[in-house]
Amino acid sequence: MITFDDMLNEQMKDEEFRKEYEAIKPEMDAIRKIVDSRISEKCTPDKITKLPEVNCAQENTKNK
Repeated sequence: MITFDDMLNEQMKDEEFRKEYEAIKPEMDAIRKIVDSRISEKCTPDKITKLPEVNCAQENTKNK
């Protein structure tokens, strides 16, 4: 059975895919941090919006 990592590594060989994947990486990292925080620390939405990674991702989204 193929794993997600195997599939991703195969897709990353495509330069166009790699470029788009890397362009959204900061936003995806912020999303992962939010999910991890909510699970591990039972963060409230108010606490989450104060995380620097979230504010950075919001600014990046506004600039598009």
